[in-house]
Formats: sequence, structure tokens, C-alpha cells
Amino acid sequence: MADLAVIPGQGQRTQASPMRGSRGVPENVQQQLKSAVHTVLIQRLDLERLDEIQQTRAGQQQIFVLIQQILGEQGVPLSAVERDRLAQEVLDEVFGLGPLEPLLNDPTISDILVNTYNAVYIERRGMLEKTNVTFKDNRHLLHIIDKVVSAVGRRVDESSPMCDARLKDGSRINVIIPPLAVDGPILSIRRFGSTPLQAEDLVRNLMLTQQMLEALKGAVKARLNIIISGGTGSGKTTLLNVLSGFISPNERIVTIEDSAELQMKQEHVVRLETRPPNVEGKGAIRQRELVINALRMRPDRIVLGEVRGEETLDMLQAMNTGHDGSITTIHSNTPRDALARLETMAMMSEVRLAEKAVRAQIAAAVHIIVQVARQSDGSRRITHITELTGAFSDVVSMQDIFLFEKKGLTKEGKVKGRFFATGVVPKFAEKLIAAGMPLPPGLLDHSVEI
Repeated sequence: MADLAVIPGQGQRTQASPMRGSRGVPENVQQQLKSAVHTVLIQRLDLERLDEIQQTRAGQQQIFVLIQQILGEQGVPLSAVERDRLAQEVLDEVFGLGPLEPLLNDPTISDILVNTYNAVYIERRGMLEKTNVTFKDNRHLLHIIDKVVSAVGRRVDESSPMCDARLKDGSRINVIIPPLAVDGPILSIRRFGSTPLQAEDLVRNLMLTQQMLEALKGAVKARLNIIISGGTGSGKTTLLNVLSGFISPNERIVTIEDSAELQMKQEHVVRLETRPPNVEGKGAIRQRELVINALRMRPDRIVLGEVRGEETLDMLQAMNTGHDGSITTIHSNTPRDALARLETMAMMSEVRLAEKAVRAQIAAAVHIIVQVARQSDGSRRITHITELTGAFSDVVSMQDIFLFEKKGLTKEGKVKGRFFATGVVPKFAEKLIAAGMPLPPGLLDHSVEI
């Protein structure tokens, strides 16, 4: 095992008392066995070379063989299947995220929710289910959490018990630990596929119809300002990624996010990400500072991952001052709720504006609100494509262009419904024609049953 940089003198059998067992080794004995093997493995390896070894598949394979050898030295009778499984679990502990590795390698899983060490849930195709994955104890879970956050320069401890970070594959994670989490550490992982969904995938999955897609594609190319509204897990970021793909590759795009997760397809993209405070509680960079800075970077388009605070006013002003075609998301349940939230967040700014002035800013800046929702069967649907038509008598006027009407459930529990056009001719139709993207024929009497 010379290629593994085994430390001289550490190759002999461990002096630890061998554990007795039999086939079908109890779970507590397996945990002890893995801990013992992990300890011996660390003793035998040159820790300074672990990162280098991890980069090559051959190096990982050699470590896998070494782990199997150490397992054989422990004196616990194991079948070949058990030995391979335990060796893989130890390898995951050394280089990966331990018990979570099999879940991270499953492309059908979109969310991993760790509710303390002995309760792990996943979301698959929009539905939650409990797994049989567990950690040894809360200390084990904390070790994995620390491994994740330290890899991206973040930290989590009693003085800073909450943290947002991301994995190498772009998956977003959130951590909250005691004393804020009463029952133990909580870890939430929002995963993003290695192959981003394309527009055709959304149509195939019945998130929207082809005619609705063509209308939104035209809106992006005509540089209309779009806000995607919806609840958690409704598909806002997925839709944002798809719509951003319609932006011309000749434009300079600046993205601003709390945790970088957008998957832009263009080459000329500048990605900005907020920064949390340091150990002393200083040095935080919020979205508002990044929005202000982005305006000095000569952007053609600004894509804001999500508006959630005082940066809303700066975003609205950017939309009103030559940065047409900006796209962002917001948490809300209806287009009207989205307007109320925009107004509330804009008034959180240090600049004190009257409600009437804020509403006028919103009406002038935002052209379209796209409402997305997760249905009871786990599917995602665009329920509204709504146009803002102006502010009259201190009220922002809106008109629905497309709607989704839910009509019930099938015997299998699938949502039945209808996508349809309201028949209203949008005011932005002329802009679409000017951009060479006229509304599709028959759009105003469009109706599709699902």
C-alpha cells in the first residue's frame, strides 16, 4: 500500500481488543467496529496526503482495500457483503458525508432533511418519506455538519448556531444547532441536479403549457422585468434558471444570491454572493450592498436569487433606471400577496418613502408576476401569469393572462385541472412584437386539460 503513504511502523495489527460477533452483526457493534477501523485507518495514513489521494479514483480504491484489510484484523466474522458495506461506510466517513453519501448519490432525491441524528427524511418527486438512515449520535451528526461548513469557510457553534452554505455540487444547506434547536442539530439540504431542467422538461412535467412558455420566452427577450412568486419548494429557482436561459449570450449578466445556486447557461456571467459576519460579528455583506455594487459593473441584466429585505427598493430603482429585463423571486402565495410583500420590504429601506410612492415604483418597475405552487401530489404548476398595468388611486392594477384551475384528484391522487388563457390581451404584446417574439396564434383562447 505504498501509494497510500502509509506511515512507517503503523502497518501492524492494532492491539485493540477484537470484538466478537456473528453474521448479522448488531447495529451497535457495527458502529463500534466502524469507529475502531476509522481510528486505525487514520493512524496508518499520512493525513497530509488525504486530499491528494481523494482526487484519484485509484487512490480511493486502494484505501477501500486497506479498510477491508483492517476490518479483517478486528476479529469480527463478517460476510463479504457486510465487509464491503462497512468498508464503504468508513470510506464515506473519511472523504464524504458519512451516512448521507448514499442519499447524495441518488439523483431522484431533491431534499434531505435531518431532524436530529436518528430521523432523516427525503423528498422524492415532491413527496416526503422517512429513511432508515441514522447517525451514531448527535456528536457524529455535528462532526459531519462541521465538515460541510468548514469546507466552504463557514462555521457553526454555540456562538453562531445558524449557518447557510453549499456543497461542491451546488446543493444548498442550512444548519441550526442547540441551543436554538431543542432536540439536537438540524441539517437541511436542498439539492440541484447535475443536469439542469430545460424548458422542454417543464412542459413535459406539466408545470406549464407550450403556449405559456412561448409567452414567457418572449417576455424575457423583450426585456420585461419578471418576478417569480411562490412558496418553499414550489420550483421558483428551477423556473428562474429556465427563463434566464432565454437571455441573449451577448448580454452581461450579474447574479446576486445569498447562497449561489443559479445555473446560468451564458458565458458572460458575473456571480456575486453575500457574506455572513465573522467571529466578531463583523464583515457581513448583505444583498443590498451587492445590488448597489452591481449597478457599477455595467450590467445588461441583474438576476437576484430572491428579494427578502431592504435591497428590494434598490432592485426596483435598478429596474426603473435602464436595467430592464431583470428577474428575481419572492416568497408569497398569490400575485397580490407578492405586491404587498414588495411594498413592505421596500419600506424597510433607510429611505423613507410614502406608500403611494412605493406603489408607483412597483407599478413602473415590474411587468409580470409568475406564480408557482406545489400541488398536493408533489407536482409543480404555474398557477398565474399576471401583468401589472399601472397604479391608479393608490392601487396597483393587475390582470391575469394565464391561470391554472384545479378540478380535483384522480383515483391515484394526481391533481386534475386546466391551464387556460383569460382572453385578456396583455399590454406588453406590442413590446413582444418589437422584440420579434409576437404572441403565439390562438393564445387568447388557449385551454389545456390535464
